[in-house]
Amino acid sequence: MQRSTVFQGERATTVQTDFIRRVYNWMALGLAVTAIVALYAVNSGLIFRLLGNPMIMLLLIVGEFGLVIALSAAIGRFQSSTALFMFFAYSFLNGLTLSTIFLIYTKASIASTFFVTAGTFAAMSLYGYTTKRDLTSMGSFLMMGLIGIIIASFVNFFFSSPALYWLITYAGIAVFVGLTAYDAQKIKEMAYAGFSGSEDERKGAVIGALRLYLDFINLFLLLLRIFGRRSD
Repeated sequence: MQRSTVFQGERATTVQTDFIRRVYNWMALGLAVTAIVALYAVNSGLIFRLLGNPMIMLLLIVGEFGLVIALSAAIGRFQSSTALFMFFAYSFLNGLTLSTIFLIYTKASIASTFFVTAGTFAAMSLYGYTTKRDLTSMGSFLMMGLIGIIIASFVNFFFSSPALYWLITYAGIAVFVGLTAYDAQKIKEMAYAGFSGSEDERKGAVIGALRLYLDFINLFLLLLRIFGRRSD
């Protein structure tokens, strides 16, 4: 009986570890898709054709929002394979829209900012995974901050205030640094809570990967405002 209990405990630990590994692997693959597509769009000149047709760029942005909303709000109605396809489709579209940063910043500063982001993301993920502190209350506060940043960004679109621009930048960095730790802890809790079946586990991994992907991308773009060097 004792050996059976130990075996079941080891099996549960393996399942939990596999789930967390799957989340981070899919997030990393999503980032790789985005980077490859962005580089291709710039090097092939595709980005200039996209920018030459504002309607296409608008459709790409609308498509991105639609995929994120669908995955977040209605993933229960999708098969896990469909949800994973939608995640990588979002990563692909995001690569097309983010390729514009190569027209604004130097490739060297983009690369260095990417590594700064990766280091910050890894440190906060590790903190969220290992800390004994419950970050639930912090998550609620951060979500309120995120809503405030979105509203302030919309307002500043019309007023173009440099002071508000930098306030949004630094506040946004603080928010997404915190959200990275919060989401890492929530993914750990999902793993330890268990799933009703392998299908639910794969869906949970897609949602976890999407959250971490969004944290990384937004943190990267905000840090790029600070560390990015403008192209001549």
